[in-house]
Amino acid sequence: MKTAGELLTALFDENFVEKAHGYTTLFNSWEDITSKNGIAAAAAHSRIKELEKGIVLIEMDHPGWKQLLQTKQSKLLNDFRIRFPKLNIIGISLMLGKPDCGKLSNDTQQKTYTEKPAEQNVIEKPSSANLIAANLETIKNDELREKLIKLGQTIVDREKT
Repeated sequence: MKTAGELLTALFDENFVEKAHGYTTLFNSWEDITSKNGIAAAAAHSRIKELEKGIVLIEMDHPGWKQLLQTKQSKLLNDFRIRFPKLNIIGISLMLGKPDCGKLSNDTQQKTYTEKPAEQNVIEKPSSANLIAANLETIKNDELREKLIKLGQTIVDREKT
């Protein structure tokens, strides 16, 4: 487990920012990639959820969209590999998600970090995500800031397990 200081140092590391930009571009490319492959309508019902160990995890809201994406899976993988060679993408995994698996609004993402449930009266030390979220306000690029918020949430989720 990394300390908050290590996470903050990583956040402002140039290599990390460059890699984060690559991830941001990947997540934002989904609509364009589906359109290029003749399945533009799928973008409204699916999203890139995660990239882990070279596998792009795509979540969709209905089995029909999963079936459609499976028919184009090899073409989608080739597009990812061509567009993002530095990310070393080796595969695609398709999964069903909640009916509203689309993008969260900025307000919803921000609440994940800033609001605590009313019934929680226990004093806790600040989590890594809260420390990071406080420093994210200094990042001017909204797109990068949103992706870093999602990354922070993934870190928090993994700390819980």
